[in-house]
Amino acid sequence: MKSSEEIITIVDENNNETGNAARSEMREKNLIHRATYILVFNSMGDLFVQKRTETKDIYPGHYEIAAGGVVLAGESYEISARRELQEELGIDGIQLTNLFDNFYDDGSNRVWGRIFSCVYDGPMELQAEEVESGEFMPLEAILAMMNDKPFCPDGIDILLKMLGKK
Repeated sequence: MKSSEEIITIVDENNNETGNAARSEMREKNLIHRATYILVFNSMGDLFVQKRTETKDIYPGHYEIAAGGVVLAGESYEISARRELQEELGIDGIQLTNLFDNFYDDGSNRVWGRIFSCVYDGPMELQAEEVESGEFMPLEAILAMMNDKPFCPDGIDILLKMLGKK
């Protein structure tokens, strides 16, 4: 199934489910949806930053501080987070810590995200369709890089809130 045809959970401003829609319809009508964000740290405290492919439906070619994606119809946030982590980075069977829920709206992306974190030092298998490249970086380096490289704004919002800077 093409990602534009995936059926995803649609919610209202209070994160109450209102129905389902194809991803393409959600993007076209700018519907509020759910997504997961998984911050992957290594045991040194560095955060994995990935560069999105140019074919992504939103923020193509941008850097991203989290693995994750939309919650499919019938999925919980937790199931979605585990699925996305396995699909994008090849990471499976590790403990996820639920950090917080976050509403993000920049006018073209309206999303209720659940933010998770994990610690992982093993090998990764990047999903070629979605992840161009990635590396672990110190948080200070990521914050500096945000000044001159394109980052996904919802990820920036989450990172700044997590660090108490917003």
